[in-house]
Amino acid sequence: MADMQHIPNVKMSAQGVNVLYGEKQAIRDVSIEVDLENVTALIGPSGCGKSTFLRTLNRMNDTVSGARVEGRITLDGDDIYGADMDVVQLRARVGMVFQKPNPFPKSIYENVAYGPRIHGLAHGKADLDEIVEKSLRRAGLWDEVKDRLHESGTALSGGQQQRLCIGRAIAVEPEVILMDEPCSALDPIATARIEELILDLRGNYAIVIVTHNMQQAARVSQHTAFFHLGRLVEQGPTTEIFTNPREERTKDYITGRYG
Repeated sequence: MADMQHIPNVKMSAQGVNVLYGEKQAIRDVSIEVDLENVTALIGPSGCGKSTFLRTLNRMNDTVSGARVEGRITLDGDDIYGADMDVVQLRARVGMVFQKPNPFPKSIYENVAYGPRIHGLAHGKADLDEIVEKSLRRAGLWDEVKDRLHESGTALSGGQQQRLCIGRAIAVEPEVILMDEPCSALDPIATARIEELILDLRGNYAIVIVTHNMQQAARVSQHTAFFHLGRLVEQGPTTEIFTNPREERTKDYITGRYG
């Protein structure tokens, strides 16, 4: 069992989490804390459970038939799997950015305005305009799209689409942003822009990123958790995990012996 380190300003906490799909166990006994100060990277070979675990943090596994989550996951101390947790509200508080940019087939403006509108965060058009501008500025996209807000979001380049999806997630004022390999479909320049953006957003949101790119984990995160075969093998400060891992399996993965 990986060490639990108590981190200040904990936003989300997972304790003894198991995920089962029917009879198949995908995650075993994972405990980790996510805070506002540090970007947390989940690394490990393909199929090791890191994306599955990420999806437990905003109950995305609820949409998979036969999926069962055991253990306790809290957001600000409240059990997110508790009977009184509103899942729609939870997913507004814990936003998600997927591997492949997935803007709605609507205008750039509507992509960002949609969430605040359905969650009742805007009182009139001027309010909505302000939220859209602020969200796109935070996502580092405003200057590129401010004169084409009514063009389709799907007309943007891949990197711009991914920033639009980040802007869309930010627009509903989340507290946590989950990113599932957000750069794997992007070229190196677009990837660098997203990495800069993650560093800019740090501190305003608790951020968890799943990445198969270890250099990326080293660049953007301050806390790293290494997953292998559904278990959390080791976690700690990113610099330590990369330079001085305690576990042999972590060392083998970091030095490229498997992956």
